[in-house]
Amino acid sequence: MIGVGIVGYGYWGPNLLRNFSDVPGCKVVSVSDLQDARLAKVRARYPSVKTTTSFGDLISDSQVDAVIIATPVCTHFDLAMQALRAGKHVLVEKPIATTSDQAQQLLDEADRRRLVLAVDHTFVYTGAVRKMRELVESGGIGDIYYYDSVRVNLGLFQHDVNVLWDLAVHDLSIMDYVLPMRPCAVSATGIGHVAGKPEDIAYLTLMFDTPMIAHMHVNWLAPVKVRRTLIGGSRRMISYDDVEPSEKIKVYDKGITLNGTHGPNGNGERRYELLVSYRAGDVLAPQLDMTEALLREARHFVRCISEREEPLAGARAGLRIVRLLEAATLSMRERSRVVELEMERCVA
Repeated sequence: MIGVGIVGYGYWGPNLLRNFSDVPGCKVVSVSDLQDARLAKVRARYPSVKTTTSFGDLISDSQVDAVIIATPVCTHFDLAMQALRAGKHVLVEKPIATTSDQAQQLLDEADRRRLVLAVDHTFVYTGAVRKMRELVESGGIGDIYYYDSVRVNLGLFQHDVNVLWDLAVHDLSIMDYVLPMRPCAVSATGIGHVAGKPEDIAYLTLMFDTPMIAHMHVNWLAPVKVRRTLIGGSRRMISYDDVEPSEKIKVYDKGITLNGTHGPNGNGERRYELLVSYRAGDVLAPQLDMTEALLREARHFVRCISEREEPLAGARAGLRIVRLLEAATLSMRERSRVVELEMERCVA
């Protein structure tokens, strides 16, 4: 039986407690939060779960084998490092840390102690995103031409991170999971409209060493909620709309076919013409696994601990995403300057 301790019982904590309580071979032992009013809700609904306002008490509990961290981003590194040094496996909310140096330190510490360190990139556990990866891996999409995503809504403003670190982290983790290639350069632009707050609108472009481009738009000031991703390939195209209650994924047998022809011009010379023909075939809405993503993630994390497996969204994936966010933030600060990524960071 894997004993779990949850740190932070704000927005995401209740969902974590509910799902980990349903995982076979797992028991939620303790919940920690600085606000006793939140802990009172835990005691009312889960009377067998211990509560404490002291993180130190939680990680010193011998019944706690793994710590789930659902606290503000600025606290992730310190709390995760303390838990690892106490010999606990760790699942930390996205992003894993506020700098790539911190993320690397957490990765090294987990490797040194042979502990599981995972990041809560929840979307990679959804049936829709898993289906997209399956479609790309099978080759049915063909060569990938572009990845385009929009993630906008009204609020919630964060005080410690900009909109890239809050929203684009989701799309970057999805792209990192679905696509077989890694970006080698980034450019970003953004702006803030609330005094004393970070950027609330941003546009991020990612470049690759193949004929492929990715673009992401994130916004806290939109009047509507949009969660849409398009993947264009040489054979087929994918539309992913997370707001749709059903048919979140649609696969379009649409695209272009390039045909080159040679023919004489007016001077008797032969010339080359590139003819573009358009293909418009069927639209397929594949059946998806509708298991709650967080429940699938909780089961996977517990299995990784029991069987010493590498997590689907492990520390290395978390490190890659933080490096991209760092580069994007630097580019945004320097008026969209293209920031090159080191070559070793462009591979899986």
